[in-house]
Amino acid sequence: MTTSTILLLLLSIVIAGGLSYFQYYYKAKSKSKMHLFLALLRFAVYFEILLLLINPKITQHTYEIQKTPLVLAMDNSSSISYLKAEKTAREVFEKLNTNEDLKNKFEIQMYRFDNELETDANFTFKGTQTNIEQVAKNLKSIHKNKNVPLVLLSDGNQTIGADYVYSFPTKSNVFPVILGDTTMFMDLKIDQINVNKYAFHKNKFPVEVFLSYTGKQNVYANFAIKQGNATVHQEKVTLEPSKRTAILNLLLPANSVGVQVYQATISTALPEKNTYNNSKKFAVEVIDQKSEIALISEINHPDIGALKRSIEQNSQRRVTLLSPQNADLSKYNMLILYQPNASFKNIFETNRNTQLPLWIITGMQTDYTFLNQQQKDLVFKMSNQPEEFTASFNTNFNLFAVDNIGFESFPPLNNRFGNVQTNNGMTTVLDSKIRAIDAASPMLTFNSQTPRTAYLLGENIWRWRMQTNVRKESFESFDVFIDKIVQYLATTNSRKALVVEHESFYNSGEALVISAQFFNKNYEFDEKARLTISVKNTQTNQTKNYDFRKGNNSFSVNLEGLKAGKYSFQVKELNTNTQYSSTFELLDFDIERQFVNPNVKQLNQLATQTNGASFMPNQVESLVNQLLKNANYTAVEKQISTKKPLIENVLLLVLLALFLAIEWFVRKYNGLL
Repeated sequence: MTTSTILLLLLSIVIAGGLSYFQYYYKAKSKSKMHLFLALLRFAVYFEILLLLINPKITQHTYEIQKTPLVLAMDNSSSISYLKAEKTAREVFEKLNTNEDLKNKFEIQMYRFDNELETDANFTFKGTQTNIEQVAKNLKSIHKNKNVPLVLLSDGNQTIGADYVYSFPTKSNVFPVILGDTTMFMDLKIDQINVNKYAFHKNKFPVEVFLSYTGKQNVYANFAIKQGNATVHQEKVTLEPSKRTAILNLLLPANSVGVQVYQATISTALPEKNTYNNSKKFAVEVIDQKSEIALISEINHPDIGALKRSIEQNSQRRVTLLSPQNADLSKYNMLILYQPNASFKNIFETNRNTQLPLWIITGMQTDYTFLNQQQKDLVFKMSNQPEEFTASFNTNFNLFAVDNIGFESFPPLNNRFGNVQTNNGMTTVLDSKIRAIDAASPMLTFNSQTPRTAYLLGENIWRWRMQTNVRKESFESFDVFIDKIVQYLATTNSRKALVVEHESFYNSGEALVISAQFFNKNYEFDEKARLTISVKNTQTNQTKNYDFRKGNNSFSVNLEGLKAGKYSFQVKELNTNTQYSSTFELLDFDIERQFVNPNVKQLNQLATQTNGASFMPNQVESLVNQLLKNANYTAVEKQISTKKPLIENVLLLVLLALFLAIEWFVRKYNGLL
């Protein structure tokens, strides 16, 4: 209660006393005990009225006991079923959940998880992915800075997500209960197959295969790759207890155009408990066209190597480095002119006839007077003063789908300070800034007229590629951005209103996402478009329909619930009846069936890392005892303080009415009214 409130209460007492004295004692002829009683009643009435007018807030304290949460997280993925551990899992969970001692000490919280964490104790063991890291992330979010024990009932075989051993909060003790038979069985497995998405007709494409083995004896296995009924590769592989892995590097012929599906298998004469992981399908799209790109420069610069490596990440592209003096352009589909000067005169003159797409990159050594003479898209008025320019992404760019990969945080590009004017028809994806101030000039802009031309104003783009790798531990997002630029420039077809992006094949259990863009007559992205997709299984003729959802300058749809097989689909824009048709194949691949044993080693590492302990299903009593004896898991008494206005107290109003009634009755009875 504040000082001002206390002073008001004291003043109220004085006022109530003064009014009562004035009414019943001042100039009163008689001062009997009845008058004293009436004066006290009137004092109480006046004081309550003033008290309600002041309306002080009364603080009330209540106490409650908060138990330490005990998280029970059950692995609901199908690998538990394949390991025949679902019955054991349910029994262990029930023992922990119904234990009275645990209930008295802990607040038991029940979860299940596969690729996501859910507050549900209905276990189906049908999840198609296992993400234990997601359990760690949610635990951090729900129980921040709390010492919360977690009982993790799982086989430890994670299929998606980062390494879960180091993902859990440091204050959370994890107690894994290892589900599945830990007896070592002889097992051969194809762990992973790395292959390029595209291959070129009549060429050979590389395939990298990772094999692993568990067992106690030497194994002589036969590895084969088939396409349909034909065997395209076969070799013998020897694996031993001291040599449990093997990496095979193969070259397969690309003899047919289109999507080619292969199946790799490994087999042995010895019996295996699990043969599902002995085979794996993969696919390659064989194309009969390859983009030949000439990167022409008179100087040496790190940008040249970075662009070449980035572009050639797409196996459809091949970059050849040329000097402007002896460049033969007859065999190329596209030209990249790096910091052109007067020596590029023959290149520009030749291209006026060949009309090849151009990507012009400028910098400190560019001859801008010469460049003004050779093109009409941009007008350069540049000084000799060097300047650093940072990028600003234009969200309204719509020539092709491009994501903001963090351009604003990339290192600045170097160029000369000056003024750059754009002519009509230019579309900019990146604007320039100088120390966070708009420079009123483009950094990356396009001319969509034939031949298509792009302008990158600034050198040292190699730093962008390195920064991408530092932040994401991969060059992929930068390489995809460069590939989209090259793809747009190299595409000679007229622009379509409906553009659909999809893969030729997908794996079961993974997200099957198809994205699309729809443009109006002015080639502006139409966010009011209504896109639907009809997907048909070509074997069963079963058809499913989905609606696209609008995103950032694109639409997308997740085709859930499809079974493995070949599909044809049609995307339709309902307002204009514009259509796009194609096919894809959903490969039969259940990653949860790849395991023959629980991952005991990793679960033990998790327990050690979090100062917990791992247990087998028959050690539940030991787990319970350890949880009960741990002095760190104690209940906490919490004080809850609430402030309530006095006027909300009904008792005061009742007392006020009661005092007035008693005063009236006494006065009436004694003839004072």
